[in-house]
Amino acid sequence: MTSLVKSFNLSLSALAVASLLPSVAVAQDQSADQNVEETQERIIVTGSRINRTDMETASPVEVISRDDIEASGFSNLQQILERSPAAGAGTFSTRGNSQDSTANGGAAVSLRGLGADATLVLVNGRRVNVSAFAEGVANSFVDINTIPVSAIERIDILKDGASALYGSDAVAGVVNVILRKDFDGMEVSLSHGGTTGPSYDETSMSTVWGTGSGRNNTTVIFDYYRNTSIMGSEMGRFGTANQAPYGGNDFRSSRGYPGNFILNGEVVIDPGCPEENTFGQTCVYDYGPATMTWPEAERVGAMVLSNFEVSADVDAYIEFAVQHNTSKAGGAATPLDGDAGLYVPADHPNNPFGEYVDINRYRTVDAGNRVWDIESDTLRFVAGLRGMLGAWDWDVSATKARSRGLQTGSKDQGWVRTDFLQEEINAGRYNPFGGVTNDPAVIDAITTSLVRRGESHLTALDGSITGELFQLGDNYVSMAAGFEYREEDVVDTPDDQFQRGLIFGTESVSAQAERDQWAAYAEFLVPVADTVELTLAVRHDDYSDFGSSTNPQGKIQWFVSDDFTLRASAGTGFRAPSLAQIGLGPSQVSQFFTDTYRCPTPDPSNPACAATDYTIVFSGNPNLEAEESESWNIGGVWQINDAWDISADYWSITQDNKIDRNDFELVYEAECNDQNSTICVRLDPLPGQELGSLSTLYNSYINISSQEASGLDLSTNYLMSLDDMGDLKFALDWSYMTKFEKNGIDYAGEYNYPEHRWIGSVDWSRDAWGATAIVTYIGEFEDYQSPQDVEASEARTVDAMMLLDLQMRYDVSQTTRVTFGANNVLDEEPPFAIGDGDGDLYGYASSVHNPRGAFVYAKVNFKF
Repeated sequence: MTSLVKSFNLSLSALAVASLLPSVAVAQDQSADQNVEETQERIIVTGSRINRTDMETASPVEVISRDDIEASGFSNLQQILERSPAAGAGTFSTRGNSQDSTANGGAAVSLRGLGADATLVLVNGRRVNVSAFAEGVANSFVDINTIPVSAIERIDILKDGASALYGSDAVAGVVNVILRKDFDGMEVSLSHGGTTGPSYDETSMSTVWGTGSGRNNTTVIFDYYRNTSIMGSEMGRFGTANQAPYGGNDFRSSRGYPGNFILNGEVVIDPGCPEENTFGQTCVYDYGPATMTWPEAERVGAMVLSNFEVSADVDAYIEFAVQHNTSKAGGAATPLDGDAGLYVPADHPNNPFGEYVDINRYRTVDAGNRVWDIESDTLRFVAGLRGMLGAWDWDVSATKARSRGLQTGSKDQGWVRTDFLQEEINAGRYNPFGGVTNDPAVIDAITTSLVRRGESHLTALDGSITGELFQLGDNYVSMAAGFEYREEDVVDTPDDQFQRGLIFGTESVSAQAERDQWAAYAEFLVPVADTVELTLAVRHDDYSDFGSSTNPQGKIQWFVSDDFTLRASAGTGFRAPSLAQIGLGPSQVSQFFTDTYRCPTPDPSNPACAATDYTIVFSGNPNLEAEESESWNIGGVWQINDAWDISADYWSITQDNKIDRNDFELVYEAECNDQNSTICVRLDPLPGQELGSLSTLYNSYINISSQEASGLDLSTNYLMSLDDMGDLKFALDWSYMTKFEKNGIDYAGEYNYPEHRWIGSVDWSRDAWGATAIVTYIGEFEDYQSPQDVEASEARTVDAMMLLDLQMRYDVSQTTRVTFGANNVLDEEPPFAIGDGDGDLYGYASSVHNPRGAFVYAKVNFKF
């Protein structure tokens, strides 16, 4: 079995090919060329458009093979990719789905920590449409949950900027998912596993059927996956917002049950607030147990890949994929504050004050936790022709794809409408005092159902041609050229009850935009000497909404000897503004922070000092410009002997003009000390106050940021024969981030940006038996500090985390294999982190560490 993350440049098969030839760049005499072409198919390798007979290019490319996927024990693509040392901040999944997320049910990978929108995801070398729901309000991404693991032959990870070849979004690199094809026979796989701690399990089933051979073949794939949920109430110390007992902060909400009120211009606490929840005039509430640490999900997908011979020189092919995913998201009961405008009349039968009061901080816990049901349906169809025109390979195809998202909440899932609630309070039927549970009929009267709909479409045409252009001395210059045309649109429509201001405490996104784009590119492979080859590429993209971009790239390989190669590359890149960023309508997000203008020093008796998630409203910016980037890489590959190889690369990516949210802290500092500000909107101040409670902070997306990341990658593979005891394969892939500078601040080693990440594996095989051990390491980093404090002070250290996975397999027969394994076999917990006070409130860094614990599984595979 191959290593979990090995470099394509280091594959022994490629090196074996290289050892048969004086140089991959040297063109042999015509008869030798013909012999090679008769024995080896010319293919396209990720990172180049030129067909070649070997897999070695000047770009650093890692591969996760089919065997690696099986050895990982994971049943979904996100879990596989997040283990890669090249992944970083911005990688996200359904883990932690909540009503505060804008991309529930989706998952994405972020290479080098530059963001999911800076990582281009391809399927069989072609673009796929983006998710209907954007992440973080306006960051478009390809939902990798729509790609079933059973359909994957391998995953190529190009760790180099590639806009000169692939266009927009390939700033940090490319993840190219290669699907299984040319399958003959039938394969059925079943797996089931569960955690040793909280009650959680996963089940997956897949069938792969294929028929035909050579140029006429069809492969059909069916895949099913399901996982149950883990609630915060099952997570112990990782499921409470009060981390004070463990050395963290108490982030329990000021919107309590019971709550507090405004009586005659003063904040007063509900007399029924339990003593343990009383902080001055604030009655706090722990929403942690109501969170979905791991939401339930179910995914069903099918694919058909077919190739058939039209004539001696022409083949036709199709790819058809359909995927239906369901998931849930949720959180604590609806939080309400002064924005809701709720009050209790003096004659309310349960009013303990006997006077008119405004509801200041309250939570409708008796209506239940808020829950979203999420569905996504994805369709993708590709049809094309390819063939030979003399000595040239050509390929033309058309793609049609659609992603449809539906997010619903029913009346029994905790969605409270404030106007309905006020009616029931006025009628004396709903009691907001004392934390009582109101009558189910009353709860039914105050709740509602909600619907959010999203849809994205992609229509694309592309064509390419590749071959040998002309002879240069004893060698040949090769070329690839092509065009692409693409039409895209996206729409995200929230329930109008959000727009009417009747639903509180939940993020709401609105977006609508469309564009078309065309591109032309060319790539040249020039053997400038017998041991040196130069690759030059250029691409021009033209967009209907923001303009055009032209990006070149140059690469060089020097075959110093038969076993040692140096390589380097440099180029420019770009990322077009996402459709969600351009077409964003008024959209609400929640952000935890302290209103320091009303709470200059911590004071439990001051209600303004209570932890609160405030509403920030974003709108689109049609004047956004494209992000620009420069990247370079230099490294080498050393085949020490037939059993041992090493590669090393130093890389750098600089991204300018980055589209980002204007820093809300800067907006707050500039605007929120003014009661009359139209950007920082406050409620009317109470008597004796200069500033009222913060209501809404308006913000926008602008071209403001710059990012620069650099680091060193090292990988090695070693094969050891134990004679009669079998074979051992060792592999290590290590990434060291030397810099991650954003807006002049270096975050390498800071919160969510560990400097060191590596994964190592050892695999033993002997006859029908095999075993694998995988160690994943995430280095230490400093706990959260505000951007202003990162370089000015030191914070506590979030410890490193090391996970051990073990697996054993046995081939019962030539057609049957059974596998047993465990991920995180030592049941390591995430290291403690105080957190950022917003997304990370539960004592660990959720985007870096996985709280699931040990997971034990069994698999059986049948081949017919």
